[in-house]
Amino acid sequence: MEQTLKITSVLSDPTRFSIYQYVTKRHADVTVQEIADQFNIHANVARLHLTKLEDVNMVVSETKKTGKGGRPSRFYRLSDEVVSLQFPYRDYQRLAEMCLETIASFGDAGNEALKKIGYKFGKESAKNFLVRLNYNLEDLNDEEKIKYIEQIASNQGLNPEITFNKEERQVSFSIFNCTFKEAIRDYSAPLCSMHYSLLLGIFEYLFGKVILKEEQSMKNEGCTSCSYTTIIL
Repeated sequence: MEQTLKITSVLSDPTRFSIYQYVTKRHADVTVQEIADQFNIHANVARLHLTKLEDVNMVVSETKKTGKGGRPSRFYRLSDEVVSLQFPYRDYQRLAEMCLETIASFGDAGNEALKKIGYKFGKESAKNFLVRLNYNLEDLNDEEKIKYIEQIASNQGLNPEITFNKEERQVSFSIFNCTFKEAIRDYSAPLCSMHYSLLLGIFEYLFGKVILKEEQSMKNEGCTSCSYTTIIL
């Protein structure tokens, strides 16, 4: 409870919360001066906000040389620690682990079932997104569909980056946050397959048949994102 109160206190400041959101979307280290410039605040104030976020393990920092000479600078990045606020307490991570272990016990049949569920949820998430906005799929052009895919992925906490080559009808799609990160170590094969199917379901609901190719995965050492190339047929 004490940690929960600390986190809520830190995030109650609107500027500090905005700084945290900025760091989550930056996909790279940030400096005190960058934050000061971005939010039009004094560097000492920016440092205070970052220090308070670090105190509750929402960001971490390290001192590195910049390669420009002079003193090393302190760089901040998003922490790998999960922040979960629930009242009353619920242990959904434990539930997920139990379900994954159950599915894994069924071998290939369990993995195939998980892929089908991922695809189903992907299509449903795209459909429900358009329904909430009262949009008709038939009225959307390719650029609008790409914009909505990015929004759907953002709503799922994936921190996406997406570019669209209109002439070749090819999409480069990267996500910088794995929403299954805590379970990926023990269940990488079924979870990555399920998440691939979920993304495929989103794309195929909006575009019809596509080819979705995984280029890199965060489960591999040194990779900071899961990246895909999508060819719209």
